[in-house]
Amino acid sequence: MGGGRTDPATEAFVAHRNLLFTVAYEMLGSAADVEDVLQETWLRWAGVDLGTVRDQRAYLVRIATRQALSRLRTLGRRKESYVGPWLPAPLLTAPDVAEDVELADSVSMAMLLVLETLSPVERAVFVLREVFDLGYDEIAEAVDKSPAAVRQIAHRARAHVAARRPRGVVSPAETRHALDAFQRAATTGDLQGLLDILAPDVVFLGDGGGIKQAFPQPVVGADKVARLLAAGLNRATTAALRPAQVNGYPALVLRLDEEIDTVVAVRIDDGLITGLYAVRNPEKLSHMHQETTLRR
Repeated sequence: MGGGRTDPATEAFVAHRNLLFTVAYEMLGSAADVEDVLQETWLRWAGVDLGTVRDQRAYLVRIATRQALSRLRTLGRRKESYVGPWLPAPLLTAPDVAEDVELADSVSMAMLLVLETLSPVERAVFVLREVFDLGYDEIAEAVDKSPAAVRQIAHRARAHVAARRPRGVVSPAETRHALDAFQRAATTGDLQGLLDILAPDVVFLGDGGGIKQAFPQPVVGADKVARLLAAGLNRATTAALRPAQVNGYPALVLRLDEEIDTVVAVRIDDGLITGLYAVRNPEKLSHMHQETTLRR
């Protein structure tokens, strides 16, 4: 980037890269698409006269948001023909992401699926306002709307998300406790142990993308999900099914022959697992080999 020069444009981009990654990931839920957005953002930023820029952070966020909006509309068309349930691409996240509880909540699988129910502009406005606390004027410039329109969109998006978001922010410690119990039961085939940790209305979603085997429809109910897991994980050993920090929360990573086969993220409510998100699509697991530091 920039031919290796440490010029002011490169320094500013590098300084804000983690923030831009977070903004784009919360809008797209796809690490591969985020990298494309960052590349486009850099190309546009490199051509800007920095003498005309009052706030470099805001300017970069504006470029990245516009690129992500364009990509989000393209992704929407792709998802219409996607085989089976679509889940966000999981990210291995650095421990400090979990320490920012609000950020961890906003990039959790459960929240990203809620954000999927918003229109592209609603999603951009919600992310920039609720997660990054940008002013309405800044957001208006990023999404090419008037500040008054952005206020209305923000209000509508906030109400939409509030009606669907997880019932409360769950601490990583709570999640880890439930996950430990889940891991023990899954790796020993303990059906009763699974039933004890699964909520009665638990939902299991599997994303194979038509490449790997996965259930084409959501599986609902503790008994059905427990039996599915007991059958599907009986080949997993404690050594193969390992905990990891994914999207800001503890999750389980299943490795077969040293390759990542499945990433299982969870949603916890009142100490019980209410959602299980199993990503098997290899295209979505290609970014799982290095930790990502997200920033607000």
